[in-house]
Amino acid sequence: MCIDRRFSRHAWRVTPEHARRLQEELRHFVIPIGTLSQLHLVAGADVAYDRPSCRMFAGIVVLQLPDFQIVETRMAVRQTTFPYIPGLLSFRETPALLAAWKQVSHTPDVLFIDGHGLSHPRRFGLACHVGVLIDRPVIGCAKSRLIGTYEEPPPTRGSTSWLYDETGHIIGAVVRTRGGTRPVFVSVGHRIDLQEAVRVTLLCSKGYRLPEPIRQADQFVERIKRARRRTS
Repeated sequence: MCIDRRFSRHAWRVTPEHARRLQEELRHFVIPIGTLSQLHLVAGADVAYDRPSCRMFAGIVVLQLPDFQIVETRMAVRQTTFPYIPGLLSFRETPALLAAWKQVSHTPDVLFIDGHGLSHPRRFGLACHVGVLIDRPVIGCAKSRLIGTYEEPPPTRGSTSWLYDETGHIIGAVVRTRGGTRPVFVSVGHRIDLQEAVRVTLLCSKGYRLPEPIRQADQFVERIKRARRRTS
């Protein structure tokens, strides 16, 4: 799969200050609107870390609806070169995710990223960063809140409340994907609106807290990490 040529010279080995400036610049390329006219293939992306070797394992799993059958898995291994800094996760994980994305041969209608999109201090989280670079519909789905305030949604599956920034603007949704479990935090990554992102998230949630694309991607990268540990 291709990367948007406008950003082909994007630098990754930058200081935290430079990274924040890049986020401020690139956030203007996010397209926070769009619905999916078709939904046949969905994909999930995740990253697992092996701290002893300072390696990260990025994986993408493509699934076919309606039964979520795996049609393709791709992975990339990279050394961890950018430190963990809250709000700058994309500079740590995106290069590895892009390396995996370039290998994908089945174009998904939407990509789920295990992370935030617009629900980010500079409105440019990991899901936005990846989305702008690949110029495809991307949904951010995170396990925990990064910023914002919200009211807890009712405990039933499908219940949703809004996530607000400090000015009262909606920056995401708090979605109960499974009854009686903690909600997930859904936000726009690129080329999709928030209501559509919530709809697709619930459509892709089949009895677990995490949407199936992210759940499968998480399991995939963990298997790869364990296998590489045994052989190293």
